[in-house]
Amino acid sequence: MDTFKSPLARLDPPLVAGEREALVGWLDYYRAELLVTLEGLTDEQAARRVVPSPNTLHGLVRHLTKVEFVWFATVISGLDEPAPFGFPDRKDGDFLLDDGATLAEDVARYVAACRRSNEIFAEVELDEVRTHRRIGEVDVRWIMIHMIREYAHHNGHADILRELIDGTTQS
Repeated sequence: MDTFKSPLARLDPPLVAGEREALVGWLDYYRAELLVTLEGLTDEQAARRVVPSPNTLHGLVRHLTKVEFVWFATVISGLDEPAPFGFPDRKDGDFLLDDGATLAEDVARYVAACRRSNEIFAEVELDEVRTHRRIGEVDVRWIMIHMIREYAHHNGHADILRELIDGTTQS
């Protein structure tokens, strides 16, 4: 039975840095932390529902893949590509896990989305303004702070789900 090993190293964000470096450092830290939470789990464990909602650890990887795509590829870059997992037409498509994808496949897609997001971010200025379809105008700085908040929020969920699956807690 194969268990998951994170392909991303969780490096502490810089203690002293410029704004761009600090934002990327914190976002990359939280991206890696999500995957560290899955270390040692099997596909079945990562897909296990332990709360009434469809939220699972595997689903969180897919959800944050979608979030990366929406904010960086769609909002910042303005690309007209179909979003992963049927978003926005398919409610909770990222959490349904009904397409046969393994955790390893979805983690590879997630890592690629994070790398693409970093490439997109490297090409824009923090003060540039973009329009989100629901909330209106935001600057790139706001998007980065929002993404850090999004990860902190979902990594908290991941910690609880992991503890409910096998008792493992983050140290």
